[in-house]
Amino acid sequence: MKGVLKLLAVVVIVLLIWKKGVPWWEARHSAGASSSTTASAGQSCVELAEKASNDWGSGIGRFANPPYDLTAWGEFRTRTDAAIAHAQSQCACGEESCRKARQAMSDLRTLVSELDSSIRVGTPPPDGLVQRQEQIDNDINAARAAVRGGT
Repeated sequence: MKGVLKLLAVVVIVLLIWKKGVPWWEARHSAGASSSTTASAGQSCVELAEKASNDWGSGIGRFANPPYDLTAWGEFRTRTDAAIAHAQSQCACGEESCRKARQAMSDLRTLVSELDSSIRVGTPPPDGLVQRQEQIDNDINAARAAVRGGT
């Protein structure tokens, strides 16, 4: 009889925790998470944009001078495009940091496309390549500052 009462008491406590405690816990923690969701989305977005830009910058040197290995270029471009797409997919928030990172990724995508055409056709690289990359980096830095500032 005592064993049944103890088991019944445990079942009642578990049900009470499940019906009252779990919803309270979820409501309490989801409120804190929702206020930081935008900041963390902006942070993630900026980090991915920075990674895409760094991947581009660290690998482009292999294609500075002809003759170009078109297979290696194609693989590099595919990886770069994937990194840009991943960053852009995470930059959907309306915050200033996401907007700046999206702009940087759009500019980087254009730069990659123009250089791809240049390499495949055999024409000189686009004008202002270094300055354009610098502007992309500046936009990413501005996005990072916006995350720190909460915008």
